[in-house]
Amino acid sequence: MTEGITAINEKVKKESAFVDNLKAEIQKVIVGQAYLIDRLLVGILANGHILVEGVPGLAKTMSIRTLAQAVNTRFQRIQFTPDLLPADLIGTLVYNPKEGTFTTKKGPIFSNIILADEINRAPAKVQSALLEAMQEREVTIGLETFKLEQPFLVMATQNPIEQEGTYPLPEAQIDRFMLKIKITYPTRDEEYRILKRMSFTDKKIEVNSIIEPRDIINARSVVDEIYIDEKLEKYILDIVFATRSPEQYKLSDLTGLIQYGASPRATIYLRLAAKAYAFIQGRGYVTPQDIKSIGMDVLRHRLTVSYEAESEEKTSEDIIKTIFDEIEVP
Repeated sequence: MTEGITAINEKVKKESAFVDNLKAEIQKVIVGQAYLIDRLLVGILANGHILVEGVPGLAKTMSIRTLAQAVNTRFQRIQFTPDLLPADLIGTLVYNPKEGTFTTKKGPIFSNIILADEINRAPAKVQSALLEAMQEREVTIGLETFKLEQPFLVMATQNPIEQEGTYPLPEAQIDRFMLKIKITYPTRDEEYRILKRMSFTDKKIEVNSIIEPRDIINARSVVDEIYIDEKLEKYILDIVFATRSPEQYKLSDLTGLIQYGASPRATIYLRLAAKAYAFIQGRGYVTPQDIKSIGMDVLRHRLTVSYEAESEEKTSEDIIKTIFDEIEVP
């Protein structure tokens, strides 16, 4: 087994060599936001989607656009508004009166990297149009189903400070996001560097293509090979099951605070995300710290807290932190 892990470790070191170059190219444009950049890489390597919460102006759009340029793949930004229709997203059938036939006009979803900007500003019928694309990686228009090209990543954004005129995301859609991340303001030093780099009326920073889409597909196959010990897999199960039945794990303080625990997708995504996180660290094996580092992002949107928790001003993040602190690490 040790020889097998050593071989995987060497393979990962070789195949993940592009990660540092990719980060460096993104950081030509983006100052700071290492947390966001790492999670974008985890999402695209683990074939998962990302929900980002942060106030306007924190480089969410610029980060995902720069990633698309550095990977040399197609990018589409879709601004979600209350009057948006599902057809504006996935496309529609156009009737040709001369020939009496319908032709398919594909929508902006047919791209590789999608930014769903302010996703909660569109009604549920539009948000639900994303479900098939996000889960099955295909889109149905009329009677025909089209496969989406790989890699396919949806990064959706939400503004946490302005809720007027917004629509809560359906639970089924929230659960399809592998990660939910929260980003904050840059530090004073980072903002000074932003000021020096970006405060020009007409200056464009050139982003070079570091890798091709096929390199991401190849990297995903290596991510699948990364070793995770059976004890760590059971640790993941303990974490997820503790969100459903905290009393079984001697977490009596959490009893009554959780209305609904994490779904089986949380188990799948936590394992996948931990392996992708290990890959971008250049390791061929998962450590308990990998699971802890990425665990909050996988779980924070999958817990529904009870009224009792709200009355005590307890958030899902507080509960998850308690679970990680109390569950024994193998």
